[in-house]
Order: sequence, then C-alpha cells, then structure tokens
Amino acid sequence: MLVEEIMKKEVITLLPNNTIKEALELLNHHHIRHIPIVNEDHNVVGIISDRDIRDAAPSTLEEKQNQDILNHNINSIMTSPVITVHPLDFIEEIASVFYEHEIACVPVTKDQQLIGIVTEKDLLYTLIQLTGIHEQSSQIEIKVPNRAGILPNITKIIGERKTNISSVFIYPDQQDRSQKIIVLRIQTMNPMPLIDELKEQGYDVLWPNIPGLRQ
Repeated sequence: MLVEEIMKKEVITLLPNNTIKEALELLNHHHIRHIPIVNEDHNVVGIISDRDIRDAAPSTLEEKQNQDILNHNINSIMTSPVITVHPLDFIEEIASVFYEHEIACVPVTKDQQLIGIVTEKDLLYTLIQLTGIHEQSSQIEIKVPNRAGILPNITKIIGERKTNISSVFIYPDQQDRSQKIIVLRIQTMNPMPLIDELKEQGYDVLWPNIPGLRQ
C-alpha cells in the first residue's frame, strides 16, 4: 500500500510569519496536533506540534505572564528542517521512519510541494486494516522452515477448503532464525478442521494451542 492511499489531502498550513497565537487557535479549532509550515511556493520549511505550542505558551496559571510570546512568529519555535515522504513510498517504509526518528507525523511532498500529511494514527489504523482484524475471522500461527515453497503449500490447503485468507504476515522465529512464523487470518469462525489437517500434514501450529487437539 502506498502513502498516497492513506494520506490526508486537506492540510492545514501556516506561513513562517504567522503567530504562535494563530497556530494555537488552529490546533484547537480543528482538533489537530501538527501544522506544516510552508512558504509562498507551498514548500515545507518547518512543522509545529501541539507540544511545541504548550512549551512556548504562557502558563494558564499565570494569565499576565509573558503573553507577548503568543505574538511571536511561528518560525521562532517550529522544527526545521522537516522529514518528508513521497506519495509513492510504501507505508511499511514510512513506518520505519516514524520509529527511527521518533516522530508522530510526516508531510507528504511531490516536486518539493506539500500535497498531504500522514500521522501515526493514520498509519496505525491502516496497519490494523491490513491485519484483517476488522473482519470476522480466525487467526492461525504456524512455525515453518525458512525455505521456498512453504507458503504456497499452506495456502493450497486453505484454498482446497474453500476458505478465504484475509491477511498473511511472516516474521522470523526469535529463537531459531532457520524458522519462520506465518500468521494467517482466515474468514471462518471455525478453524478447527483446517488446523487438524495442517497438523496431519506435519505443520507445527502454534496458535490456537488447544489441549487435546490432534498432534
């Protein structure tokens, strides 16, 4: 899945010479947490977060203290330069950007112009959708040798039972790197016949781990 499929295209922006007060009002009015800062050519030159505003704004306990701070230009507290992504980037790639840089949103640019924004909430929601957990389904986890041809063999067994697959995830076994864990979500509420068949054909089904199920 690409960034352009999940990004918000309607983006609230400010210019560097807008004030902190204007930024605060936009954050509160639109219930958002980040505002990209752009120049007249709509190039991203900075970004501001609700945390930046809280850190800069006067304490609510001191109504008369440093109120002039709110009239300062936003470029005095914005983060710059800004990490951006391209609309044709894959979402798993930008997930690593979020993690490595410990950020909560990224502007999306094309030809240096702002065209969208992706937040950690957008990314998390998309990853949840990709797991298939929002559909009525059952999860099966199988430990298999890390070699070619295993996944097609398993999906063939599932297909022969006329069962649809909602999602497939594969990750290395943390204890044995020669093994992989295949996580399947299948569109049935009764996976027991399939689990039984997988075990009969020699597959190590880790989940569901039901006592008394034939080994």
